[in-house]
Amino acid sequence: MTAKIAFSVFKEKYASDIRFWIVFFFVLRLYGITDPPIEISHSWRQSLTNMIARNFLEIDNNILYPRIDMDGNKTGIIASEFPLLNYLIYLCSEMFGYAHWYGRLINLLISSIGVFYFYKLIKRFFSHELAFYSALILLCSIWFAFSRKSMPDTFCMSLVIIGVYNGFNYLYDAKLRYLLAFFLFSSLAVLSKIPALYLLSILVIPLFDKNVKYNLKINIILAGMLILLVVYAWYFYWVPYLLATYGFQLYFPKHFMEGINELIQYGSDTLEKFYFSALQSFLAFALFIFGLFILIKQKQKLAFVIVVISTLFFILFIIKTGFVFSVHNYYVIPFVPVMAFVVAIAINSIKNKYWKVALVGLVIIESIGNQQHDFFVNKSEIYKLSLESIAEKVSLPDDLVAINGDKNPQHMYFLHRKGWTITNSNAEDSAFVDSIVCLGCKFLFMDKHSLSGMGTSTHKNKNIVFENEDFIVFSLRN
Repeated sequence: MTAKIAFSVFKEKYASDIRFWIVFFFVLRLYGITDPPIEISHSWRQSLTNMIARNFLEIDNNILYPRIDMDGNKTGIIASEFPLLNYLIYLCSEMFGYAHWYGRLINLLISSIGVFYFYKLIKRFFSHELAFYSALILLCSIWFAFSRKSMPDTFCMSLVIIGVYNGFNYLYDAKLRYLLAFFLFSSLAVLSKIPALYLLSILVIPLFDKNVKYNLKINIILAGMLILLVVYAWYFYWVPYLLATYGFQLYFPKHFMEGINELIQYGSDTLEKFYFSALQSFLAFALFIFGLFILIKQKQKLAFVIVVISTLFFILFIIKTGFVFSVHNYYVIPFVPVMAFVVAIAINSIKNKYWKVALVGLVIIESIGNQQHDFFVNKSEIYKLSLESIAEKVSLPDDLVAINGDKNPQHMYFLHRKGWTITNSNAEDSAFVDSIVCLGCKFLFMDKHSLSGMGTSTHKNKNIVFENEDFIVFSLRN
């Protein structure tokens, strides 16, 4: 009887309250939150985020000059997106000392708040039920895994959702604090990662609403132009300056036709980002298709316009990204809120409440099942955590080093040294090694797991200062 009463209370008070589920998913994803960035997927991008944050702490805390460790004997200053997440990690490090996991927790917190504002935004113009299902689908989509990574993707989208919510509030409630919040959160979102800009496109809709006062429309347009100005200053003035001055670039936008050709060339990979990566569930994608059909059949004008406008703007982002969109599953993250909204429309159209619950339950089980590996470190990568202790045995903190990590920053991050990440062939090329010695490189670290059968005979005359089953370290001192 007690169990029945408890279930009844849960059903009535919590089951349909999105705040309960946001907190539930937040707590669920705390498992393994302190793990270093060596899980199976995208540990390289997290290493880069943490690397920039650590350099704010150890070298220079000027937010205008993000820097990495793998730029050889140069400054390491990189032309990248605005390092807001990195800087928040730095601020935590100033207070508590540096740790790998701050970025994970910051992202999880902001992304959870973003889901709540996503719910509030949809509820304002549609219904609690549609908003509830939309937020629940978003929680278990690709956001489930990436909201606990030290990466700015769900972080920036959460900020822009908060910004858009406040933008709509200003247009319909005319309170200045909403306009200021719109400008602040939207600016920070798009600075953090420029694809977040596309979601601002749905604010075009109320500009055609006769019930919105003309002066409020003008103010939101001016605020939008100011956001664009801030973003332009960073991405089209400051980033080119950093690139021209320091010569290291994080991303490479494509020309329009170049992007289209690359997307066609990687056509199957591009489609996969939508039919699986985005929602991490084939059932959810089937519901997405059904939701599109419902939109058209039932002539849900507002929802249809939102989907069309946001899709058109997102397509422009895809084209500018080119094949990078096709080969990285997290590039679809900005579009996932739109897809979750359409899935919710499909679920909400079903009359039988038990079928609704069953479908949502199956989607959650499938989605989380496809992402459960994200809770665990990749055991085959654990050996890399010994790199810094090895480096401390053979080198000084300021010594420049090289390691065969190719373009992946992970090795250099765990080394906690400055220098070069090089290919296996370059590591075996004595002429190349001699060239970086001339630039100040003092040690060559060789990851035996990455050698792919290649030997180290080229350096047999060099002094081996450390060797175990994972690494061999050569001194390059003359």
